[in-house]
Amino acid sequence: MRLHFIAIGGSAMHSLAIALQEKGDKITGSDDEIFDPSKSLLESHGLLPQAYGWFPEKITENIDAVILGMHAKADNPELLKAKELGLNIYSYPEFLYEHSKEKTRVVIGGSHGKTSITAMILHVLHYHQHEVDYMLGAQIDNFENSVHLTETNDFILLEGDEYLSSVLDPRPKFHLYQPNIALLSGIAWDHINVFPTFENYIKQFELFLDSMTNGSTLVYNAEDENLAKIAEEATKPTRKHPYQTPEFTIEDGVTLIETPEGVMPLEIFGKHNLQNLAGAKWICQHMGVDENDFYEAMASFKGASKRLELMHKSDKVIVYKDYAHSPSKVQATTAAVKKQYPNRHLIACLELHTYSSLNSEFLDEYKSTLDAADEAIVFFSPKAVEIKRLDILSKEAILDKFKRKDLQVFTSAEDVLQFLDQKEYQKDVLLMMSSGHYGGFNFKDFSDKHS
Repeated sequence: MRLHFIAIGGSAMHSLAIALQEKGDKITGSDDEIFDPSKSLLESHGLLPQAYGWFPEKITENIDAVILGMHAKADNPELLKAKELGLNIYSYPEFLYEHSKEKTRVVIGGSHGKTSITAMILHVLHYHQHEVDYMLGAQIDNFENSVHLTETNDFILLEGDEYLSSVLDPRPKFHLYQPNIALLSGIAWDHINVFPTFENYIKQFELFLDSMTNGSTLVYNAEDENLAKIAEEATKPTRKHPYQTPEFTIEDGVTLIETPEGVMPLEIFGKHNLQNLAGAKWICQHMGVDENDFYEAMASFKGASKRLELMHKSDKVIVYKDYAHSPSKVQATTAAVKKQYPNRHLIACLELHTYSSLNSEFLDEYKSTLDAADEAIVFFSPKAVEIKRLDILSKEAILDKFKRKDLQVFTSAEDVLQFLDQKEYQKDVLLMMSSGHYGGFNFKDFSDKHS
């Protein structure tokens, strides 16, 4: 097929473009700006546009389909030309569904843990040489691209994002996949710019369950009360498998999990990660991997990129970075790290970066989320607040919302980075949490200095 990508530089779009080219399709694309790592990856595959911008002359009648990214606006010149010519126009998730109509679709959804669970499943399948198509939300070790598509594989494993599909399609992405097998990890209000109330947000998961195919299978986290309620009431999935946190202990900073073959050490830790593991086990069993083989593979799983990723370890300081940004994930991650290292001083540093986290009303949800830390730091950019056209935030407002009197608040990335760099570390753990760029924190330089 000949396919054209409008907004090819997107974090998901560039991976799909590369995957389709590797499958044998002819790919072209446009974008008005592209940054690394997308830029370098597109360039290495010969897919980087020769010039930035929108060029309607690229849109011709011999294009089989146009794939439209979220970055593109409704008045995009290439989109208007494609509509004028009557071309097939797909959003990212629409195209994935079209590709997988004849496959068994396995969709991993939930407010948090999607990428980690999908990465766990893919790690296990790869370990046992089970070939599947897949789409991940992040890069993981041993996989060159986060998307892989074929004509021959029976299964496709999809990360089910609840954010909107495209400017032409305001439906959440995971509503379009119509899964045969699905997992939901939990529900915690997010994306308030799209879902202004918690009730509206929950509704999206109810609609997702209703979109499942007849005779489908649902795996869900029974420890999440909101999720358990809608899962138990759902009528579309024929089979339902609840899961919960498995039994575990922690010895000398290592998490040990109970398995049918005895106690097994893990590279990962934290209640959320162990819940994710329990859900991943069910999905792998439905995809043909038995329990013992699952645990054998999981012994070597180190985690998805940016998900509680160990960046540095020395006697003085251990450093983790985590993609945590929603209140529930911030609280769970902070508590997990403190439980893993009870005898070390935990410094939790959170960058407020998303639209929701910088919204003064939604900030109430962050109350007590950093309480497990011995020392807590929050920083944000007033410029980011301005760009998102939100009400001005003050340090006093942040202190009030988090309900922690000793919270240290910074409004300059340079100031917080200098503060962290000049600290005298002794038996500390530094946890950096952000959905952005951690304020430009250079993990390598920090490691070199504090080894």
